[in-house]
Amino acid sequence: MVLHFYKYQGTGNDFVVIDNRQLIFPKNDTKLITKLCDRRFGIGADGLILVENDEKSDFNMIYYNSDGSQSLCGNGGRCAVAFAHYLGMIKTETTFNAIDGLHYATIEGDEVNLKMGNVEEIKEKPTYTFLDTGSPHHVQLVDNLDRMDVKTVGAKLRYGMYGKSGSNINFVSPGDDGSFNARTYERGVEDETLSCGTGVTAVAIAMHKMGKTTSNTVKINMPGGKLTVSFEQRNGSYTNIFLKGPARQVYKGEIEC
Repeated sequence: MVLHFYKYQGTGNDFVVIDNRQLIFPKNDTKLITKLCDRRFGIGADGLILVENDEKSDFNMIYYNSDGSQSLCGNGGRCAVAFAHYLGMIKTETTFNAIDGLHYATIEGDEVNLKMGNVEEIKEKPTYTFLDTGSPHHVQLVDNLDRMDVKTVGAKLRYGMYGKSGSNINFVSPGDDGSFNARTYERGVEDETLSCGTGVTAVAIAMHKMGKTTSNTVKINMPGGKLTVSFEQRNGSYTNIFLKGPARQVYKGEIEC
């Protein structure tokens, strides 16, 4: 089978994106997904995205981590919106379906503003905060962020603290002008990624919950670029959450599977 694909990236979080409106992709073939995402023997990506027709919305996004597991991906969602725009499926705004339900987004140039799900429960511990922004996230303030071995420390927490199901692990330090610097170990990728959309969202909300910022618009600096998270907060719940940043097509091609 010859598979046509597109490569997209959102602040360095990169994805193999496939137009699956004709339902040609074998969705249960996790070995194929991991092969395509392999950076030495495949195309190379943090995850794989299928864009399909959907009866209830403009399109359906199915997201796979590079190990073949499914989840929500914020940057993946933004790239899916950019791809749907490229295909002519949408114009400047859209509602699409994902694993956690419907999402609204707008696109202007290469900037995609994606509405995330509400966050109702946040667990504050002495050394970290835990919350779910479509995927589970551990958020921890650290010193010497630039020198951290994120893969080693992140894996230890991912498996040691959260067991088999695991959690994404985010390390954070204050930046300039009220921003925050962050690095993320992603479960499913099992490594540090240059950016993580649900992680950035979790960091922004956790920093607000902890009183480290009073702004409802928070800038997060990831190794792969800058993202902005805006939200409303009332009675401990966070709603109207938007993740904004660039999503760009890198190249397109075909591969023999």
